[in-house]
Amino acid sequence: MISWRKHYRQTLIAIGLLLSTSASIYGQDGDPKNGEKLFKANCTACHALDKKLVGPALGGVVERLKKDQNLDIDWFQKWITNNEKLRASGDKYANEVYEANGKAAMQVFEGKLSEKDINDILAYTSNPPAEEPKKDDAKATAAKTDQAAPANNTTTSVVIISLLAIAALLVWILVKLRQLVKLGQSEDLAGLNETRVKSFSEIYAKYHYVGKGLIAILALLATYGIWNWIMWIGVYKGYKPEQPIYFSHKIHAGEQKIDCQLCHSSAKYGKVSEIPSMNVCMNCHRTISEYNADHYMEPGKDKAFYDGEIKKIYAATGWDPEKQQYTGKTQPVEWTRIHNMPDFVYFNHAQHVVAGEQAIINSFNKKNPNNKIDVVCKACHGKIDTMNVVQMANDFTMGWCIECHRTTEVDMNNGYNKEYFKNLHDKLKKQYPKDGGKITVDAIGGLECGKCHY
Repeated sequence: MISWRKHYRQTLIAIGLLLSTSASIYGQDGDPKNGEKLFKANCTACHALDKKLVGPALGGVVERLKKDQNLDIDWFQKWITNNEKLRASGDKYANEVYEANGKAAMQVFEGKLSEKDINDILAYTSNPPAEEPKKDDAKATAAKTDQAAPANNTTTSVVIISLLAIAALLVWILVKLRQLVKLGQSEDLAGLNETRVKSFSEIYAKYHYVGKGLIAILALLATYGIWNWIMWIGVYKGYKPEQPIYFSHKIHAGEQKIDCQLCHSSAKYGKVSEIPSMNVCMNCHRTISEYNADHYMEPGKDKAFYDGEIKKIYAATGWDPEKQQYTGKTQPVEWTRIHNMPDFVYFNHAQHVVAGEQAIINSFNKKNPNNKIDVVCKACHGKIDTMNVVQMANDFTMGWCIECHRTTEVDMNNGYNKEYFKNLHDKLKKQYPKDGGKITVDAIGGLECGKCHY
C-alpha cells in the first residue's frame, strides 16, 4: 500500500513536470502584449510574422520547429541570446538556418533581452493579440459619403436652375421697364437726347487733355507691369510638381526624424545636394514593405496608397520581396527637379552647410522669432519636415541672396574656419569696430560679382 502511494505521488510529479515543460515549449508562459512591443522594437527590421524579410517568417515558429526539428524553448533562448555562440558550438540546425538565409548573421541580444523578454516574444509569435477595432471606420465613412453624394448633387442642381430662372425673369422685367420709359418721354427730353454726344471722337475732342493724361497713366502702368513680369521670369516660388514615386518629407523627416544628410549626403561636402539613388531608399525599404497606417495618415491618402508607392520602389530597383533578392530588372525613375540654379550662377552647398551653418541659423531665427529653425537646410528650403509635397519655399532671386549676405553675421568661432581665417577675422574686427565688431557676409566679399557669377 505504501509502495503504491509512493509510485502514485511520483506519477503526479512527473505529469506536472511534463505539463509545465509542454507549456514552456509552446511559449504560453509569456506575455504576448509585451512580446509585441519587444518584437516591434528589436525584430521588425529583419522579420515579420506572415512573410520572409531578411530572416524567415516567425508566425508560429515555436510550434513549427517543435514539430519539424524537435526543438524546445531552451534552444530558442540560446539562439536569440547569442546565435554566434550557438553556431560555434556546432549546433546543426543553427548552422542550417545561417546558411539558408544567405549567411546573414542575426543580432546578438545577450545582455539586451532577458529570459522573460524572449519568452514574451515567443508568446507573441505563437499567439499575437488581436488588433483593437478603430473608432473611426474609414470605409463606413466613405460609404456614407457616397450615399449622401447623389442627394447633395441633386439639391445643387435645383438651386442653380432656380437662380438662372430668377435672373432671366429680372432681365425681362428691366427690358419692359426701359420700353415703358421711352414711350413716356416728353418732346423736350426727346430733343435733348438728339443733342447728346454719341461718338468717342467727339468725347476725345471735348476732353482731350483728360484723355492724354489717362493715356500717359495707362502707359506707365503697362511699362511697370511688363518690367515686373520680366523680373519674375524664372522665379517659381510655390512650385511643387508631382513625382513618379510619391515621397512625403513630413513622414520621413518629420514623423520619423530622419536627418536630411542621411539621404542628401553630398550637401555637406559637395557643390550640389544630389537626388538620392534608389539604393538609399532600399536601405530602409528592403525590410519596410508596407506602411504603418496608424503612425501618420495624410488627408486623402490611405494605407493602400502608401503600400503601392513602396511597390514602385521595388519595381524600380528590381527587388523581389517574396524571394528577398534582386532580379536585375530595374526601371529608371524620372524625378522632376524642383530647385535648380541657372548655369551662370555658382552656388556651393558645402560652403553654406559647413562654414555658414550656425551663422545662417542664428541670423534666420533673429529675423523670424516666431518661426525658428534648427537645421540650416530650412533657411533656404523652408520647413521641409512639415511638407508632404516639397515646394520652392523662397524666391531664390539675386536680391534674395544679397539680402541674406547683408544681414547674416559671420561666425568667427566656427571650428571649420576659425584658425584658417584668423588673420582675416582680426583685420575685419579692426575695420568694422561698430556694434561690437559685427561682421556680415558682405564684408568678406559676399557682394562681389565674381563670387557667384563666372
